[in-house]
Amino acid sequence: MPQLSGARPGLTVVKGDASSPQARGPKIIAHVCNDIGGWGKGFVLALSKRWSGPEAEYRAWHRGRAGNDFGLGAVQLVRVLPDVWVANMVGQRGIRTGSAGPPVRYEAIERCLTALAGHAAALEASVHMPRIGCGLAGGKWERVEPLVRERLCAQGVSVAVYDFG
Repeated sequence: MPQLSGARPGLTVVKGDASSPQARGPKIIAHVCNDIGGWGKGFVLALSKRWSGPEAEYRAWHRGRAGNDFGLGAVQLVRVLPDVWVANMVGQRGIRTGSAGPPVRYEAIERCLTALAGHAAALEASVHMPRIGCGLAGGKWERVEPLVRERLCAQGVSVAVYDFG
């Protein structure tokens, strides 16, 4: 596993579990959520096995959406350990493929990543993620990876993308 602390900002692909980031220093675990308040399939299950906070905060954020910033492109940071945060990023519309295609919304993911870069800079944190938007959301990594490189890596944020297995 790479030690990202002090590393030149870039994107590293590693085998492992993104819910257990392997790096020194502050870390943000980033993942994509839907815009309907659903939490129960995919990568979120790994998060919920480790911590209850990200799910509880996401559900409360969704419930209070009439009075907060919940919606496509929004990011919620939840601290789970002294040096680890989970970034709940709303980057998919609904949970099913329909006439508008798969649930992934690349524009929303791009807005999320822009906001995430600000959080990572403020915390001096590296970012750890599965191939966001490419599981249940139905996205293509060929479309997401350039967004990660432009919105995070080019802004000086070190990123580790985890392939489970």
